[in-house]
Amino acid sequence: IMMSPFLPLLLVSVLFMSSFSGVQGKKWKGEGTTQNLENIVIGRCYDYIRTVNPAVGEKNCSQIWEAFKNAFINKDPCSILPKDYALFINLSLHTIPPNKSLFWENNQLLVNSFSARGRRYMSLGDTLFGFVGDFLNWCGQADSPGLDYESCPTTMECENNAVESFWRMASITYAQQSSGVIHVLLNGSADGGAFPQPGFFADYEIPNFQKGNISKIVIWVVDDIEGPDIDSCGAHSVKTLETRLKTLGYDVTCTDNYKPVMFLLCLDNPDDSKCALSSSAPAAQRGPISSVRGGSWNKLMFVSFAGFLFRFALVY
Repeated sequence: IMMSPFLPLLLVSVLFMSSFSGVQGKKWKGEGTTQNLENIVIGRCYDYIRTVNPAVGEKNCSQIWEAFKNAFINKDPCSILPKDYALFINLSLHTIPPNKSLFWENNQLLVNSFSARGRRYMSLGDTLFGFVGDFLNWCGQADSPGLDYESCPTTMECENNAVESFWRMASITYAQQSSGVIHVLLNGSADGGAFPQPGFFADYEIPNFQKGNISKIVIWVVDDIEGPDIDSCGAHSVKTLETRLKTLGYDVTCTDNYKPVMFLLCLDNPDDSKCALSSSAPAAQRGPISSVRGGSWNKLMFVSFAGFLFRFALVY
């Protein structure tokens, strides 16, 4: 059988076109849109208003999704501005309780644990508008109603991408709505310092504080359990932050390795030397109850039983 002289050339052409189309399909360096994005956003919206924070009242989750999607659909993925999310913010906006705001840099997972979904504090991720977008990725395509599941631009490729602009708008709104005592949790082990500049807190949140609504700013600088002590109150980038806030007229306090946060870190690192309990603390007792403690217990039971009889007599 004679092989056509054009066959090798044809195979090379096919392989080249296949490789070229693969490169073309993945236009950007970032991850593509999160699969099932619409279901996740609408589902998170209902989860929030039904179980996480029902106090926000009724919200139209379908409208919130449409406003979210229309902010970046059919647009150049590098030409999305924070203001494009204005309708989404208006539809999902709710009150942030005074003294509950918790700002952060370089420690998102720790903040999520410490805030306890709004029960202790309400970080940006604990608001409805932050909750629906947390840990997701998305982008559209110019002149196309579809989402790009192959790739999305990183901030290094273009600043005005869909995700970056979303968080800028969310950060601005969160800062504007915060009041009372403002809490800031920073990572003292972060490369480059606890207070990065540029950064969301430096560039979008501090400039949008409503000074008349803020009584104090409390800064906590907490090192990683196994990490280095790079930054501290009154030093390096934290000193820069303290000076900036005081210059703006705020009452500022700063604490290193705030104990409640350290306790939380020690849950995952109980054997670390930083998590050792003080030797002066009385050891927990196990085994038989001593006669002294037993006597106290018996007295307590007797008083409780007598109280029960007295209330019983009053009823009857």
